Amino acid sequence: MQFRDLKKQYQVLKSEIDKAMIETAESGAFIMGKAVKELEKSLAEYVGVKHCIGCANGTDALTLALKVWNIGAGDAVFVPDFTFFATAEVVSLEGATPVFVDVDSDTFNIDTKKLTESIEKVIQEGKLTPKVIITVDLFGLPADYQEVRKIANKYNLYILEDGAQGFGGAINGKRACSFGDISTTSFFPAKPLGCYGDGGAVFTDNDEWAVVLDSLRVHGKGSFKYDNVRIGVNSRLDTLQAAILKVKLDAFKNYEVEDINKAAKLYTEKLKGIVKTPIIPEGYYSSWAQYTIQLENREQRDRLQAFLKENGIPSMVYYPKPLNEQTAYHSLNYAIGSNPVTSKLCETVLSLPIHPYIPNEDIMLVCEKVIECLKQG
Repeated sequence: MQFRDLKKQYQVLKSEIDKAMIETAESGAFIMGKAVKELEKSLAEYVGVKHCIGCANGTDALTLALKVWNIGAGDAVFVPDFTFFATAEVVSLEGATPVFVDVDSDTFNIDTKKLTESIEKVIQEGKLTPKVIITVDLFGLPADYQEVRKIANKYNLYILEDGAQGFGGAINGKRACSFGDISTTSFFPAKPLGCYGDGGAVFTDNDEWAVVLDSLRVHGKGSFKYDNVRIGVNSRLDTLQAAILKVKLDAFKNYEVEDINKAAKLYTEKLKGIVKTPIIPEGYYSSWAQYTIQLENREQRDRLQAFLKENGIPSMVYYPKPLNEQTAYHSLNYAIGSNPVTSKLCETVLSLPIHPYIPNEDIMLVCEKVIECLKQG
């Protein structure tokens, strides 16, 4: 059993993907070829924004956004404590300071009440200037943008939507990667829409920012290739990855998101009442980057993970350690357990195999083994 079966996906899409790769090889246009622009147009239309700018990876996408806003030393950027390290890392690389905010125990996304408290605390301390809220659409579920937008407006902050896991999700029909002032996603292979290497994209409705983003991803180029008008980076989306993503985007839109939601629904039907299953608020739609259950404590979680492994079932812990407890952030002097919901989640979450091609039989087996293990306990 595969945790996320990319081999199965390739077999289903093989003829189209092979054709796309061969055509790219024959074209010789390996950097910024026509497939990149075609993909950017399709992605922007799917998300529902004016501009999509492809780049080398999801981390760079976040970095490019922060650079557009000139985020740097003395700036505070508010980041959910329960997420992948890159969300905070990009803040530090720009010289700014990440402020770690606790998350909601049901959705895993940033807790808007705690966000307000964190902003007020930074203002009162007077050492940093609040500038950006980085929301994360964790495990495929968009954050609470209705409340986040109110907070951003109140304190005059930018919203940077980290949709690395959220691409394909939605709130009342409005798609993820359209909620931020700038939004980003990742095309890492295991993401909801993944390529065959690294890739990412930045989304915005702001025309001026789109021009700057396009410049920044190619060394800060101006209208003339060898006149660099700003300090940028080397972060172009390869033509080969764009060609592959064009094929996969069609499958993603046509059936993959629907099929993975069917898989998640079956999991929830079989496990509800046995463990704490994921909660999707009314009007929200998840792209299910992960299907993550919560156990009672670390001992039960670790015992279940070991039992599943013994039975040939892969599982993953996303994430075992809060961002504020990462060694790289010890200098920020957060107290252990300062974000209690995050600390508890790190002890109790477990992600089960899920992807658009998972057979119902595999889901039934996983559920059977989860129930068997917990009954033994």
